[in-house]
Amino acid sequence: MKVTIVGTGHVGLVTGACLAEIGHEATCYDIDSDKIELMKRGKIPFYEPRLIELVNNNIENDRLSFTNNIREALTYSEIIYITVGTPMGLNGKVNLHYLYDAADQIAKNITQKVIIIIKSTVPIGTNRIIKERIEAVSKFEIEMVSNPEFLREGSAVHDTFFADRIVIGTDDKKAAELVEEINKPFGLPIFKTDLQSAELIKYSSNAFLATKISFINEISQLCEELGANIEDVAHGMGLDSRIGPYFLSAGIGYGGSCFPKDVSALIHTATEHGAELKILKAANLVNMKQQEVLVEKAKLRFGSLQNRKAAILGLSFKPNTDDVRESPALRMANVLIEEGVNITAFDPVSNENAKKQLGDDIDYSSSIEDALLNADMAFIVTDWDVIKNFPLSQYEKLMQTPILFDGRNCYSLEEVSQYSIEYFSIGRKGVI
Repeated sequence: MKVTIVGTGHVGLVTGACLAEIGHEATCYDIDSDKIELMKRGKIPFYEPRLIELVNNNIENDRLSFTNNIREALTYSEIIYITVGTPMGLNGKVNLHYLYDAADQIAKNITQKVIIIIKSTVPIGTNRIIKERIEAVSKFEIEMVSNPEFLREGSAVHDTFFADRIVIGTDDKKAAELVEEINKPFGLPIFKTDLQSAELIKYSSNAFLATKISFINEISQLCEELGANIEDVAHGMGLDSRIGPYFLSAGIGYGGSCFPKDVSALIHTATEHGAELKILKAANLVNMKQQEVLVEKAKLRFGSLQNRKAAILGLSFKPNTDDVRESPALRMANVLIEEGVNITAFDPVSNENAKKQLGDDIDYSSSIEDALLNADMAFIVTDWDVIKNFPLSQYEKLMQTPILFDGRNCYSLEEVSQYSIEYFSIGRKGVI
């Protein structure tokens, strides 16, 4: 089938490339002409494993194309995916500015009846609003489908082909059947429901996972007080099939463009409708506090941090992405700057994106070794493989005082104890 993708961020470009890979003709539209020209040349504007190979393969096979001309993008397509960003606005409310702009452009330029599939994460009821907005301008009938994405940055291509389920929400039976047909080549379980339920499934899924992370982080604090080991506690919990092992890794909290935004949005939506989501509010507060826990450990160890030199290892909110939105590393860096710390940071791919937010308040390094040189302390914030596998002997060799605060529990306590390193992690005893 011929499909149009409106918006070429993480979700849009991955969606277009993967739909092309299973045989559809995908045209990706974006208002950013520089980005479109970049992708026409087989390059992508962000880091995502396996995606560039997928893009180039389908460009070469004439199944994937790019344009900044909305009329050209919509000319032959009866299927339109909207994948624009829906960032967090004031007080946790979702900013739908980009979505409304996309809807207005579609309304002015469609030349036939279309099915509009919203993959963007949107508040409950948004699909109905978009339908009314378009039909108020266009003489053509449209049908709306909520088809939320469940992609993790850093593994988005894998998640598309190996998803647990594909959710299709619509009030039109024929539209549901057509979208099911589009997705059949993926060979994945398909769950069909109504529009509002599909919208809420996405928010509820992310909110539950965020709550699971905050829960294990609170238990990690109790482990430190009682002398228990959070890794053993989490493993023992995860053996229960009702709980499962996933999202039980204690650390310095969640970040990124999804969990913080979606939790806040769901809280805001509930408040607007007279409900109070107490558990989600607590999960939010725990996460904010958890992002500063390593700094608190450093202050307990050193007293004053003024004029100390620190290395921050990892700036992206998670490994295998260059996304620094809501990254715990940036929050930590800002707190350390306020404490008068001189910071050198390392990340394999995210230095430039971090610099757009932190500016020249810190130094940026292209190697772990350079970041650690003569440092008084080091903070592991993002568990990139290159950071997890970095030899402990190098901390001894390079640092002024080898004191390591590990926010991702990258090393075993037994391994660390073989070196002259002070080591503080999450939910485990310190190694002095």
